[in-house]
Amino acid sequence: MSVAAIGILGVLGLLALIFARLPIALALAASGLCGYAALDGWATALKMFGTVPFNLASAYSLSVIPLFILMGAVAARANMAKELFEASNAVFSGMRGALANATIGACALFGAICGSSIATAATFSKVAIPEMKRHGYDRAFAAGCVASAGTLDVLIPPSVLLAIYAIVAEQSLPRLYAAAFVPGFVLAALYVAAVWVVAWLRPDWVPRVPGMKLAARLRASLGMWKLGVLFFFAVFGIYLGWFSPTEAAAVAAFVAILIAFLTRQMDWRGLAQAMLETVYTTAAIFFIVVGAFIFSRFIVLTQFPNEVARWVQGSGISPGWILLAVTALYVLLGTFLDEVSTILITVPVTLPLILGIGYDGIWFGIFVTVMCTIGLISPPTGMTVFVIQAQHPEIPAARIYLGTLPFLVADFVLVGLLIAAPQLVSWLPALLKI
Repeated sequence: MSVAAIGILGVLGLLALIFARLPIALALAASGLCGYAALDGWATALKMFGTVPFNLASAYSLSVIPLFILMGAVAARANMAKELFEASNAVFSGMRGALANATIGACALFGAICGSSIATAATFSKVAIPEMKRHGYDRAFAAGCVASAGTLDVLIPPSVLLAIYAIVAEQSLPRLYAAAFVPGFVLAALYVAAVWVVAWLRPDWVPRVPGMKLAARLRASLGMWKLGVLFFFAVFGIYLGWFSPTEAAAVAAFVAILIAFLTRQMDWRGLAQAMLETVYTTAAIFFIVVGAFIFSRFIVLTQFPNEVARWVQGSGISPGWILLAVTALYVLLGTFLDEVSTILITVPVTLPLILGIGYDGIWFGIFVTVMCTIGLISPPTGMTVFVIQAQHPEIPAARIYLGTLPFLVADFVLVGLLIAAPQLVSWLPALLKI
């Protein structure tokens, strides 16, 4: 059997195992091990199978992931989400859709201290949805708003997903974080615009809430000081040259714990719960990462990515059609894969294609991350939708998906902007000269 045939069978076998509901980490590892053995023998395959987990578990670059997860877990327990929601509500107070836009603003800001979209959606479903329902918002739109706004965390630094992409694609994490700033806040602005459009078309879904007095707005805004401190250490510390990304994550996690204790928002039991959540989340991510790296070793051995890139370049297909095909691929994969698996499985194959048509790895990292935000709210397996539905079982998942539709349109608008104006990504890294 040819190498190409083994590569195709390996990919088909992976898809078959995923659709058979085998855990994704195990499906990746099993497909990668069997494919590698078919190409280079079981002795070499088993040696690779033993060394990959050890090398990844001991990799210094991967330690940034649990540290940022810990910072987000502590922030969620230290009442920071509620304070950000109140501060953001003070900004939009008096406008139609103020509570929905406050949710978007608070999620965008919370993304600066928590890199997990699942954690953000779970946190704000407890904070924002009851408040919106109390003021007469359509419950499906309220849930869809929180599910969509929670996806901003995967794009706005410090993002765990961007850290994973940086490792897989061998790109600079500081450059990726700088590149994500403008698209991240453009997406937040597009979400705000989507709320205004819905308020115009369906005012019964988005009732006007009485505005706040100036003194109340100022008091609410003071709650943002914690965010400012954590963001300074987590992100600005990197660009000031004080810390590496891993050191910044460690310092920011420690400062988050310090703030939580000094403000008496968290006790030792809360810290233990935050650390346990960090362990569970990190273990789940690392199992997928290990499986994906085993599978990618097999894919690299087949030379499948290079062969696909050469075939595409030789076929004369225009860059526009290539981008359309890659976009369609990520939309399809987002319907049944989580964002970490999507990046780990596809980037080794799709990155050479994108490099071949003139885009760089930093641009593609932002593009892929935006496509993952679409997958997080796409039926039938949108992760943030199911997180919210689990906490609010009275709202059917189908209704929540309906509530996310205006925000899906905003996501695709951003995809179009990234393709038409790559400067959205490259402007800030060029300005910072990194």
